[in-house]
Amino acid sequence: MKTCHVFPHRKFRTPRRPKRPVNNQKDPVGVYCRVRPLSGGEEECCIEVISSTTIQLHAPEGFKVNRNGEYKETQYSFKKVFGVSVSQVELFEHVARPLVDDLIHGKNGLLFTYGVTGSGKTFTMTGSPGQGGLLPRSLDMIFNSIGPYQAKRYVFKTDDKNGMEIQGEVDALLERQRRENNLPVPKTPSSRQKIDPEMVDMITPEEACKADGVDEDSSYSVFVSYIEIYNNYIYDLLEETQEDVVKPKPPQSKILREDQNHNMYVAGCMEVEVKSAEEAFQVFWRGQKKRKVANTRLNRESSRSHSVFIIKLAQAPLDADGDNVLQDKNQVSVSQLCLVDLAGSERTGRTGAEGTRIREAGNINQSLLNLRTCIETLRENQMCGTNKMVPYRDSKVTHLFKNYFDGEGKVKMVVCVNPKGEDYEETLLVMRFAEMTQEVEVARPVDRPICGLTPGRRHKNQAFKEELCKLDDLPPLPSCELTDPSDDVTLPRLIDALHNRQRIRQTIMEEYNRAANTMKSLLQELDSNLISKENFIHEQNGKLIEKDKIIQNNRAEIERLEKKAKMQEHKMDILQKTTKIYEDDKRSLQQELETREQRLQRELGEKMRLEQRMHGAVSDTQHKWEKECERRVNAMQLEMQNKLWVKDEKLKQLKAIVVESKGSARPDPPPRQSRPQRPPRDECPPPKRSASPSPLPQTTTPVRPLHRRSRSAGAEKWVDHKPTSSLDLGTVLQPVIPNAIQVSAPNEKALSKCDRYVLTHQEVASDGEVQTKLIKGEVIKTRGGGQAVQFTDIETLRQELTTWVCALHVEHSAHFSPQCSMAVEMKAGSNAGPGYEHHGITK
Repeated sequence: MKTCHVFPHRKFRTPRRPKRPVNNQKDPVGVYCRVRPLSGGEEECCIEVISSTTIQLHAPEGFKVNRNGEYKETQYSFKKVFGVSVSQVELFEHVARPLVDDLIHGKNGLLFTYGVTGSGKTFTMTGSPGQGGLLPRSLDMIFNSIGPYQAKRYVFKTDDKNGMEIQGEVDALLERQRRENNLPVPKTPSSRQKIDPEMVDMITPEEACKADGVDEDSSYSVFVSYIEIYNNYIYDLLEETQEDVVKPKPPQSKILREDQNHNMYVAGCMEVEVKSAEEAFQVFWRGQKKRKVANTRLNRESSRSHSVFIIKLAQAPLDADGDNVLQDKNQVSVSQLCLVDLAGSERTGRTGAEGTRIREAGNINQSLLNLRTCIETLRENQMCGTNKMVPYRDSKVTHLFKNYFDGEGKVKMVVCVNPKGEDYEETLLVMRFAEMTQEVEVARPVDRPICGLTPGRRHKNQAFKEELCKLDDLPPLPSCELTDPSDDVTLPRLIDALHNRQRIRQTIMEEYNRAANTMKSLLQELDSNLISKENFIHEQNGKLIEKDKIIQNNRAEIERLEKKAKMQEHKMDILQKTTKIYEDDKRSLQQELETREQRLQRELGEKMRLEQRMHGAVSDTQHKWEKECERRVNAMQLEMQNKLWVKDEKLKQLKAIVVESKGSARPDPPPRQSRPQRPPRDECPPPKRSASPSPLPQTTTPVRPLHRRSRSAGAEKWVDHKPTSSLDLGTVLQPVIPNAIQVSAPNEKALSKCDRYVLTHQEVASDGEVQTKLIKGEVIKTRGGGQAVQFTDIETLRQELTTWVCALHVEHSAHFSPQCSMAVEMKAGSNAGPGYEHHGITK
């Protein structure tokens, strides 16, 4: 969960990272070493090149390495070592050319120079007239490889989210016209603009090279951007600002963002589309003049910032005809090559820096230290199997290039060293860092798939155009010279050739007319499209004006928030001072609290001892009372059992009377004689005492209990459906249906004779008892001559084994018995019809 910077109280979820193909193959970081030649006035050399991959460091005279005061010679190995006699061409062939080749084939790359100030990093990256460095040679190789296959300007267009869009030919044409009218862009150095004299003859024609395996069925476009990281702030060196002589406006810093693929990019950075190496050089030098440099004691033009030159190559396949770029954004492949010239680490004591230079040197050293920390953490995670968090965000340099170390492309580093003895101590630190860096492994980038259209589309289209050009030429006329008056061959041959030419001419004219009509319709459609585009442009301009107003309001809001932030910082300082005072008071109170806690611990100990003594006395008293209570309870239980036996005898007599009266009214089989089980003692509450018990009242002549007739009885005729599995529960209220046809399974003959239907269904209730449901319905005749039953009501008969207690009034005192004679509960039915429940007799 992340927090919004504009509204801190709002939170949003991090978008899910899209699944990218994982390559288990890893390559170590390619680290190369280049030794700068000594100047004329420098006498002592501390570096010796032993082989093409190894160098040896010698401690200068007077420099003690170990505690015994002895000199120490150390050797360091690299992927390749370039001595003082190595040319810029050889360095480019080994270091940068593989990265450029990967760039053309859709893979990313990162190359940066590292070393002490004055070690030749800028010369290695940029070069000089006649000795072009890695950057101009990379640009030259790119345009030599994709020159014939470049798309027209503004066909590829960058968006604000590190993506690439494709425009049609009409949109690109309108964009070119608008840019040429408003913001003219130099197309080639052959135009009226003059080339910077420092760019002349950077690369000789003999040194030009090109990549192999360029996809000829794709269209390419190159975009470049140039930024610098100064005092841990990012500035765009290509941003065009209006210079105010009276009050110059400082450049605005940029921020880093993540795109939808979680790749880091500089938001709002200007990306210039270039069509030639010369134009790219011109853009580079325009930004190079804005870079922060200063004169120090060690270097006349020392870089005070890290510069990053980004070359972005957009590639998209051609359509099936091989004429235009395929209008599918998903088929666009974007790869980039970052060339980084890191500022040199320096010590303020040697450079003699003061004021602003000290702050610049501190920020440079801090960013380089953070780069070392990230490399060390990566190395430790890979070698020891740990999972420590790499502190990429501590510096803008590492935060910008963290995707490369996570497997987005190849990483290479050129370590530049100065062999003079004064730089020995700092060179030793650089060598240790380089040795550790080449132990870090980076995942190998995955090959990106290419659009699966028919190969050779561009060549086929070109051959077709050449064939059309050949058709435009008419066949030559044969010789028309007559040497013989009786020659009957020449004139017919000439006539046939003229007829053939006439026929071809008519065919060409018909094709021309068809093409002209098609072109007219296309032009008319284009005019309508242009009008709609112009209206759309006007609408977009209005929206841009509104957006500008919003931006101005946002800037004013930002200024207000900055002022508020300063005020909050001032308040924080006051709060910090107050917090310090409170902390002092807290310490004194804590000491007093500790003394009181010690005193309280002693008192608690005494209290616990007293409680233990009291617990012993209480337990003894409790034991005595428990024995006394048990004796009294036994006596009370014996008395209650005697009283319950007397009541049982009385209830037996009452039951005999009730059974006798029932048997005289309706001859039923005698009930089962079984002694009622006495309920548990805890379920029957003790009876209340009475002054003097009296005999039971005399019963009257028993009256025959009347059956309650079920609602099923009536004038209608019923089908009584009773399954064979039904059980007779022996309840009092049983349904009596006169004139009913009883069946164990319904049939058409029984249904045709009756008007009503009842089904006896038994099931086990939730309390474990069996209950009977009477499901009633009406028999309806159907159109086909059959019968259908429509259910209208349900009655429930349920037998319950209860532990209820019946009450008998004896001398105005309530006595409870464990037996119950009969309990009936009537319930009103639902809206579907009346219903009731029958509770059975339980002994």
